Amino acid sequence: SMKSRVCAFMCKLMRLPLIALTSCPAEFWGDVAKDFFWKTKHTGQFLDYNFDVTKGEIYIKCMEGASTNICYNLLDRNVHEKKLADKVAFFWEGNEPGDELTVTYRELLQRVCQFANVLKAQGVKKGDRVSIYMPMVVELVVAMLACVRIGAVHSIVFAGFSAESLCERIVDSQCCLLITADGFYRGDKLINLKLLADEALQKCRDKGFPVGRCIMLKHLSKEPEGILGSQSPPAKRPCPDLQVPWNPEVDLCWDALLRGVSDECEPEWCDSEDPLFILYTSGSTGKPKGVLHTVSGYMLYTATTFKVVFDHQPDDVYWCTADIGWITGHSYITYGPLANGATSVLFEGLPTHPDVSRMWEIVDKYNVTKFYTAPTAIRLLMKFGNEPVYKRSSLKVLGTVGEPINPEAWQWYYNVVGEKRCPIVDTFWQTETGGHVLTPLPAATPMKPGSATLPFFGVVPAILNESGEELEGPSEGYLVFKQPWPGVMRTIYGSHERFESTYFKKFPGYYVTGDGCRRDKDGYFWVTGRIDDMLNVSGHLLSTAEVESALVEHEAVAEAAVVGRPHPVKGESLYCFVTLNDGVMYNSELEVELKKQVREKIGAIATPDYIQNAPGLPKTRSGKIMRRLLRKIACDERELGDISTLADSTVVEQLFQNRCCTAV
Repeated sequence: SMKSRVCAFMCKLMRLPLIALTSCPAEFWGDVAKDFFWKTKHTGQFLDYNFDVTKGEIYIKCMEGASTNICYNLLDRNVHEKKLADKVAFFWEGNEPGDELTVTYRELLQRVCQFANVLKAQGVKKGDRVSIYMPMVVELVVAMLACVRIGAVHSIVFAGFSAESLCERIVDSQCCLLITADGFYRGDKLINLKLLADEALQKCRDKGFPVGRCIMLKHLSKEPEGILGSQSPPAKRPCPDLQVPWNPEVDLCWDALLRGVSDECEPEWCDSEDPLFILYTSGSTGKPKGVLHTVSGYMLYTATTFKVVFDHQPDDVYWCTADIGWITGHSYITYGPLANGATSVLFEGLPTHPDVSRMWEIVDKYNVTKFYTAPTAIRLLMKFGNEPVYKRSSLKVLGTVGEPINPEAWQWYYNVVGEKRCPIVDTFWQTETGGHVLTPLPAATPMKPGSATLPFFGVVPAILNESGEELEGPSEGYLVFKQPWPGVMRTIYGSHERFESTYFKKFPGYYVTGDGCRRDKDGYFWVTGRIDDMLNVSGHLLSTAEVESALVEHEAVAEAAVVGRPHPVKGESLYCFVTLNDGVMYNSELEVELKKQVREKIGAIATPDYIQNAPGLPKTRSGKIMRRLLRKIACDERELGDISTLADSTVVEQLFQNRCCTAV
């Protein structure tokens, strides 16, 4: 049974009392490490760290002295040692039904080696940063693993981000090369990705950081190859309407570069604590944080959490619906599944295109057994009722990620999608944690709708009050962790001081998640949401400061304040208050301009749902905006609490009168 398999795996790995994992995780992780190839063995402590800023610099080191290559462990070992050469690594499912591709482990290894040789020919070497800005295509996986193979550090930027956001990330990480595609469809909408990439590169030049080369994949502007069961290309591929800008001094064609290139490439052996990738996440100051993960610890952690949390079996077909541009896609589409020799679905499209049954059709088409998606997608599909949800008899485990799932959505997921027979693993983790830190184990952990339940092996959570005191038993406060695990981030790229101040200064001795949490009488953890100036919109963290900064850049806006308002599908929506400059009239045209401004500066995911004209903002006598009151105004809650520190209390009533009732 699933429960007995999970328990047997726990016993095999642990070989020591569970309590010992909190004080001595080395034996546990040392046993895990035996399943991987090491060019050299580690020396000294397995896991060495300091979480206390009062005792010196914060650091985490795992298996120091060991050397390996993640690409070798993900592909070469599966092909040559585990005899999985002909096993499917990915079933690629395009935006349009019928646009599909099957890639085996052998084919993936060959493609990765070829592109690794291309990168080397372009002068990319160990330690160089490479920016990747691509849709959900197999070549995205190829590009990231080719970087890993030669020891380069990939920095993937979600293809929904704007040119400005891409430029900011390229400049911050000092990337030497950009890899992109001509374009892609998101449902019916055509995205000219190359145009956005060119805008970003121009912005980089304007900032004094020219990027010399851009490799472009022809995704829409050529006949697709390898379409199974179809004599003609699917609708919309190729796309004759796509105008692809081309700069011969900078641009290089992916396909042209691959011609005649060898499909053998010796891996670069990297030290355990060498950088693996940088992935940017929103920061409360408005400037995105380049979260840095390193080689060995991240490999061990993603491989193990994937294997245990999804009860991975050799005949499974696994589908994570995330985009690789987010950490979920890094850890649980690429690294975790491939480390286990898994077969995955890689999906380019949307859950509602061409109709609302698309996801369940894909589950049935590939006999998906393990399914991992976001509460946002569940709430979206709930709106259309139970009728589009058909078959799904192959499903065995359901997972959720990105935000706390509300009990109503959990029940629909369990009762309708899982037919009351599939356990739900409600996983809590972050870009910074690298993998699951609070999670049930399928069929082994009793479930509670909306609870992330218990910590993963070796993870030691605590709940603190405002004074930094640990709370025992049922309690609510700040969620922190007392010790590291192998996959935790090592620093913020280029700013270790910001790393320390963001995660370790508030409560010395603890990693501070930035989330509030409640623990019930059974010791189960319930994550209650962000406690800093961050919003969780459709599972994606957005900085209120970043959105406010984009709004005030408009010439009409003198001041802006952004808060979250509950949303039935997205979880939270962006509710924006804007104070205009003297003489400027507020109208629908200005609303459109402001939305466009935010979309161009950050990306479509940050587009405001509500914009309210605010002649004044509620401020304390010292000039600080009281966002607590703005949240109450956004939600039309009249119980305001203490407002004695307000400089002008009449502002509040005026804002209530002007509040938005519908999205703009």
